[in-house]
Amino acid sequence: MKTVCCTNMPFAREAFSTLGSVTAKDGRTIVPADVHDADILAIRSTTRVNGDLLDGSRVRFVGTATIGTDHFDIPYLESRRIRWCFAPGCNANSVAEYVVSALLCLATRHGWPVRGRVMGIIGVGNVGRCVEEKARALGMRVLLNDPPRQRSEPDHAHLFVPLDELLARSDVVTLHTPLTRSGDDRTLRLADAGFFARMKPDCVLLNAARGPIVDSEALLRAMDAGTVAHAVLDTWEGEPAYRPDTRDRVDIATPHIAGHSFEGKAMGTVMVYEEACRFLGVAPHWSIEGHLPPPPVPEVAFDAAGLGFEATLWELVSRIYDIREDDAGLREGRGSPTELARHFDSLRKNYRKRREFRFTRARIENASPEAEQTVRELGFQSVTRP
Repeated sequence: MKTVCCTNMPFAREAFSTLGSVTAKDGRTIVPADVHDADILAIRSTTRVNGDLLDGSRVRFVGTATIGTDHFDIPYLESRRIRWCFAPGCNANSVAEYVVSALLCLATRHGWPVRGRVMGIIGVGNVGRCVEEKARALGMRVLLNDPPRQRSEPDHAHLFVPLDELLARSDVVTLHTPLTRSGDDRTLRLADAGFFARMKPDCVLLNAARGPIVDSEALLRAMDAGTVAHAVLDTWEGEPAYRPDTRDRVDIATPHIAGHSFEGKAMGTVMVYEEACRFLGVAPHWSIEGHLPPPPVPEVAFDAAGLGFEATLWELVSRIYDIREDDAGLREGRGSPTELARHFDSLRKNYRKRREFRFTRARIENASPEAEQTVRELGFQSVTRP
């Protein structure tokens, strides 16, 4: 039994070696010759899985350690009776913590409050629900839009609002939909000129879903008009060969790493491995328990005297995940589209072990009761207040 896996999947070699031999390659460089004699293919979103890759191979199971499947030719896989799986929810908390870091960074940089603002969440699946929890923890009011869920959950239909209403009322709009290219729920260039025209002036836009959901030209025009005051982009049209003019205009630009916490990527590996075991009819013989490394920042302690709500939270969050580091890394990219793409991929491939909030204990003196409660609700282990 042979598995070909992506080098950007933590613990993939350890897990899949319990099933047989393992070959690891950079996901974007996997070619037909690599999978010709493979039985299992385990990858992330940089590998296009279709007939061009798999025709003539003996691959019978393909798993992606991501929440999206737009890099899969699903009709092809099903026509060839190749079992496939993905990892819904594996990095939901990671993306939500990315959104928290982005909002607190913007709030402290531009001097505006987070508490009391309205966040509109478009796409309320595993990620969107986790973002909702974090937004409420920050004291934000939340509007939800998800037509597929609204149709399929009539008992909860009242929880959702039409897109027009969400855009008109939201101070912050964040996108967490899959990329769908056709049909009633098409999200390809959902954020187009008409979308931005319906937004509340001076709003914030975040896209940590898929790049083609946002029309880059329309976004730039909306920024020129002042409709979008601040933008945070983690995903890009045409990535990894993104447009540098868009990067240079947005407030925070990152290389598709919102879901790249170490735990988020590791859980994607676990989910694909366990599904492969089910497909093969064998019991999993590898577990992540005991394999996670200790957190680089087990505790953060500081005095919040004189700090407001947002400043207190940013002082804490930035010590665990300072989104400005990822922004600075992407802005170092220079040169031709090929050079920009190579730099983009290098940042993803060599991404640091970013850990989630739950592995850090917070000890904050003189924090307000509201800040203390929010720290707990964001997932930090504990807060002490003399």
